[in-house]
Amino acid sequence: MAAVSINELPENILLELFMHVPARQLLRSCRLVCSLWRDVIDLVTLWKRKSLQDGFITRDWDQPVADWKIFYFLCSLRRNLLRNPCAEEDMRSWRIDSNGGDHWKVESLPGEHGTDFPDPKVKKYFVTSYGMCLKSQLVDLKAEGYWEELLDTFRPDIVVKDWFAARADCGCTYKIRVQLASADFIVLDSFEPPPVTIQQWSDAAWTEVSHTFSDYPPGVRHVLFQHGGRDTQFWAGWYGPRVTNSSVVVSHRTARSPAPAPP
Repeated sequence: MAAVSINELPENILLELFMHVPARQLLRSCRLVCSLWRDVIDLVTLWKRKSLQDGFITRDWDQPVADWKIFYFLCSLRRNLLRNPCAEEDMRSWRIDSNGGDHWKVESLPGEHGTDFPDPKVKKYFVTSYGMCLKSQLVDLKAEGYWEELLDTFRPDIVVKDWFAARADCGCTYKIRVQLASADFIVLDSFEPPPVTIQQWSDAAWTEVSHTFSDYPPGVRHVLFQHGGRDTQFWAGWYGPRVTNSSVVVSHRTARSPAPAPP
């Protein structure tokens, strides 16, 4: 019996074979073999089926997707890009920008004059003092797997979240700043709401802060996340805002408007 070339196989069989090849290998190696393989690998059906296979969508998915290949890669990369967001490793991975008063400290929930966190999996928080305490992380998007074309052409939404709370017996001021920056650290977009001051004898409830960067300029390569605060009573110890469960996530949703043409 004569040998059959793989390229003589029906398209649906090739499609089935490619379903079992890692996505990056499909693009970096297989797609370059010949025009037939390129055309099959570019089929919407392949990436839609891979998205279903890997649990990124369900069979009854009805949301519009502009580019299924990009959708698949964004879903596969999706995770919290901040390390140690819930203080499980003390202050590890955080840069201390300001360490006023009695400095940053890690405590266990709910803490004195505190309340339980909405998510029971979160067990700890960072707490500030009577002098300004700020800490930050710098996320390198290329190092995290996001390539330049993906960032500049499709500009996926970048979703930032943080949680803060006061002690019931002490007032405090909380602040957050998040910046999108270029490779040489020029700020291209930012989120810096006015500081939030909580009065003494509050309910000590946890509050979520959320912001989505959409349709930002091309050239974003870094995300700078900074937060912290201080108490308003100037009491020795750790009576300032408590923060935990921070996150920076690149969404599967892409820009609604095309990237501006280069000058």
